[in-house]
Amino acid sequence: MQICPNSHRLSSSASPRQERDDQSWLEHLPAEWRALVVAPLELRRYRDYEMAAARVVGYDADDKPCYTAHRFSLTEPRSDDGEEFYTVLAYGEELAAWRLRDERWLVWREIRAEEECAQARSFYSLAQAMPR
Repeated sequence: MQICPNSHRLSSSASPRQERDDQSWLEHLPAEWRALVVAPLELRRYRDYEMAAARVVGYDADDKPCYTAHRFSLTEPRSDDGEEFYTVLAYGEELAAWRLRDERWLVWREIRAEEECAQARSFYSLAQAMPR
């Protein structure tokens, strides 16, 4: 697996691309929890070039992780007649987690499975450690 980091330091003089990224860590974070999380000052991005996967880790002023997010999808070939093949999603997952001021982690996870017409399932939970 090849993973290439791409780090962005957040600042008030960020470019438009970085300003959009500045807010990406707030996606899926419920408004009532925003005052309880540690905000990242830097986001480091990683992509896997062999499969559809990406990860972001946010760091606070002490260079300690305070945000993490990842997404990946696994596909497989399918055929209705054994001759023509198409690609379908076998499994997909998206996760975002924020370190709370009390050191616990608020975790949001969405899971997608191959079931036809099945909707993604998403939920929140609390964890004692940062999800890996």
